[in-house]
Amino acid sequence: METDTGRIREKIEKISRGKDIAIMHLCGTHEDTVSKYNLRSLLPENIRLIAGPGCPVCIIPDTDLQKVFHLIESRDIILATFGDMARVPFQDRSLFYYRSRGKDVRIVYSVFDAVEIASKTERDVVFFGIGFETTMPSIAVAIRDSPENFYVYSAHRYFIPAIEAIIKGDMRIDAFINPGHVSTIVGVKAYERYEKYRIPMAIAGFEPQDVMLAIYILLKALKDGKSGIFNEYTRAVRYEGNVLAQKVIDDVFESSDGEWRGFGIIPETGVKIKDEFQEKDAEKAFEDVFSDFQPVEDKRKKHCRCGEVLKGLITPEECSLYMKACTPRNPVGPCMVSFEGTCSIWAKYGIM
Repeated sequence: METDTGRIREKIEKISRGKDIAIMHLCGTHEDTVSKYNLRSLLPENIRLIAGPGCPVCIIPDTDLQKVFHLIESRDIILATFGDMARVPFQDRSLFYYRSRGKDVRIVYSVFDAVEIASKTERDVVFFGIGFETTMPSIAVAIRDSPENFYVYSAHRYFIPAIEAIIKGDMRIDAFINPGHVSTIVGVKAYERYEKYRIPMAIAGFEPQDVMLAIYILLKALKDGKSGIFNEYTRAVRYEGNVLAQKVIDDVFESSDGEWRGFGIIPETGVKIKDEFQEKDAEKAFEDVFSDFQPVEDKRKKHCRCGEVLKGLITPEECSLYMKACTPRNPVGPCMVSFEGTCSIWAKYGIM
């Protein structure tokens, strides 16, 4: 099959005539590709390409952020996390705000940077861990092999079970483009649980040709009345996935109910540290701190529609705050912070 974008576009135009079709992609990096190369402009008007909740920073609820704020206000710890997570605001504060006020907040590129920090100090080091199945294996290894003074606050989420919440959600989705990075870990087999819904899914890579080819594959499946899991990203994704990565995840973590911004509680998506590693679980190690925690509302976010963007109900410019009160320099919601956030991506490429 031709992979030239122009030729794929011609194939899409020939096969897409008819009813309106909604395709949701489930990866923030896919949205970056779509926006950077303006792929939506190459699609017929009856094909809607919708950004879904493929941003791990964006879907973390304010409750987790408040709990981490509460911890660094209460204890003299070293708090390590990724740079985009440190910029997410709550009540005009962020982890960068706390760092400017003398709290020891450190930006790391990998959890192993945080482990190294712990190995060189006697102070407690807490890693604010986020991410889907892609980042969980390295976090699990760090938990298993780290110094006694290293802890993890786990705000990770299992992504695969969340797809059911989207399928049963507020809008009709005809087909999905599944996340490439997550799929390298979980494999094609992880999506077989959704075959009962008869919705075609295509795992795609991150070049514009990958995305366009995935769209064509899905449109052809819909036209032929077929469903199933199609693997466009064969150069990186195997049927069984990365078995070793899956094992280390299963050794250290277990699932629970997990809260997602915009979605509420989604069963099986929460990521708990197993009891045999509870000495590394920040929520248990600092249980006395969290016992008196009470979440509050951020009134500044009253008009933020990040949750609706994550669900695909609106596009960023439909939010009244977009590029007005909420900008990359002064974000209100996490969708304008993370490099995988749809609002941030649209702002970067000047989409209005």
